Amino acid sequence: MLYHLFDAMGFSIPGTGVFSFISFRAAMAVFVSLLISLWWGKGIIKLLRRMQVGETVRDLGLEGQTQKQGTPTMGGLIILSATIIPTLLFARLDNIYILLLLVATLWLGAIGFIDDYIKVFKKDKRGLAGKFKVVGQVGVGIIIGATVYFHPEIRTRVEVPEVLAEQLDKKDLHTVTEEDGTVHYLLNRKSPNTTIPFVKGNEFNYSSVLDAIGLDRSHTWILYIIVVIFIITAVSNGANITDGLDGLATGTSAIMVMALGILAYVSGNVIFSQYLDIMYIPGSGELAVFIGALLGACIGFLWYNAYPAQVFMGDTGSLALGGIIATLAILVRKELLIPVLCGIFLIENLSVVMQVSWFKWTRRKYGEGRRIFLMSPLHHHFQKKGIHESKIVSRFWIVGIMLAVLSIVTLKLR
Repeated sequence: MLYHLFDAMGFSIPGTGVFSFISFRAAMAVFVSLLISLWWGKGIIKLLRRMQVGETVRDLGLEGQTQKQGTPTMGGLIILSATIIPTLLFARLDNIYILLLLVATLWLGAIGFIDDYIKVFKKDKRGLAGKFKVVGQVGVGIIIGATVYFHPEIRTRVEVPEVLAEQLDKKDLHTVTEEDGTVHYLLNRKSPNTTIPFVKGNEFNYSSVLDAIGLDRSHTWILYIIVVIFIITAVSNGANITDGLDGLATGTSAIMVMALGILAYVSGNVIFSQYLDIMYIPGSGELAVFIGALLGACIGFLWYNAYPAQVFMGDTGSLALGGIIATLAILVRKELLIPVLCGIFLIENLSVVMQVSWFKWTRRKYGEGRRIFLMSPLHHHFQKKGIHESKIVSRFWIVGIMLAVLSIVTLKLR
């Protein structure tokens, strides 16, 4: 908003030129987001306490379980407001990537809010029926997938030889001249490409899947949207499952968001993308502003959510966080990197699937259900082993940092 305001002015105010720099606006988004989450967060927590919006925690026989009874939930409102407001202030609102992220944030935040509302105010522990959650996730997946595939502004650029450049339409070319006079010719293209981590010449076209099974490439958009739906659903549910200990989902999400911020910034910068020999995505550098706001929101929320938590994010925050992380990965063409970057979410998801599947299979086979873990998701397994939850959370953060570093290293490790 401020970018457009200063840009539209017929005169220049000294100092406002800095708003043309993504790095400045991203830094301001972090700062303002921290202020909002720390200052406004305290007020929201007090309001939730007055409204008796307390968490109903089942007695699982875990350490500190009873003390958490009544802790305010729906704290995801802090994260959402501290993300959306700085984004509206500092991001370019004509950027399709920013608009998609705002849609995903509001859409998934609304689904989580309805779920929390039913649990808290309607006193129904089941919350929003699972089928309605899935319908909501599928809906936002269709919007994001179709927009990324068909929107004319969402393109990638690839370097082409000068000989070939002379034969192409100049409107599809972008030239970059280095200090030594070397000219690079970049071709604008609209293609369903993504990046394969750890592979040299690592671009992957979804159309090749249809070629392999003998189907017409014209149906690639269907395959792409299905993949996007699956990713958004899986990651948002993974974040929701991970939100079981004080600071666990918030801290691990902040780590993932920071890594995605680096990937988005270099992918949207023509110099860095050429140096690293990665896919250049025009306009994606603006994502750094949204990511800065989200990072500040997570860190600010962690102030209140760290052990012992004064507030829980609830589904309002966890579903939105997971969906945003998935959307970011899709927009910067790093969705195949999600199993590494979001490894914490993945293992938490798998621990539940393995536990439930094994229990049902052994009950049919032996007449009694058996378990792989003492309790699922995985963080509760370690709690059952007597490890304090703050130590579990710290160790999960360490693993998350290692996975984030590995994800960033894939820029050159092939």
